[in-house]
Amino acid sequence: MNIKVEALSKKINGTMVLKDISCEFASGNIYGIVGKNGSGKTMLLREIAGLIRPTKGSISVDGKMLHHDISFPPNLGLIIEKPDFLNYLTGFENLKMMAEIRHCVTDDKIKDLMKKFSLEPNSKQTVKKYSLGMKQKIGIIQAIMENPDILILDEPFNALDEDTVLIVRNLLLQYRKDGKLIVITSHHREDIDAICNHIYCMEEGQLIAAN
Repeated sequence: MNIKVEALSKKINGTMVLKDISCEFASGNIYGIVGKNGSGKTMLLREIAGLIRPTKGSISVDGKMLHHDISFPPNLGLIIEKPDFLNYLTGFENLKMMAEIRHCVTDDKIKDLMKKFSLEPNSKQTVKKYSLGMKQKIGIIQAIMENPDILILDEPFNALDEDTVLIVRNLLLQYRKDGKLIVITSHHREDIDAICNHIYCMEEGQLIAAN
């Protein structure tokens, strides 16, 4: 798959938060975007995911224009900012409810992924009582459980313990070998350096290739 961003700009409340960005993302790669909070990283991911419309410029996925030919990139796994769930449900219940939208993930697959991330699928603990790290794990599971071709992950390592960081890194590296297209952000350069084969820096709404 190929995502092409051309002369993309976004203005919000009179402020240009993305400034004339052009870049391409292709399958079989992990693209890392590093930058300070407020630099525009999350806004760019929102644009690529089709969640907001650009003020100027365009984004195409395999030649199909977002907001014209398609509403969202097909077969997309997504985390944007902090994962948000129904607090009165358990982790498994939240994941099962999301899986029922497309009906392509079994209960056993969900349970296996939860165990991989050291979460007990049969626990009666509701998400309201989850730690930030546990919520982040559920967010990652919902992004990957349907085996998407495109993964867009905003700060995926936030609040994770060292063991889980290694699990996520190894999963993403395997997905790269499987030919998936992955874009992640972080304000920690070491997270990006560990797994990304293409790295960009985001500064004041501008995207700069770092390697």
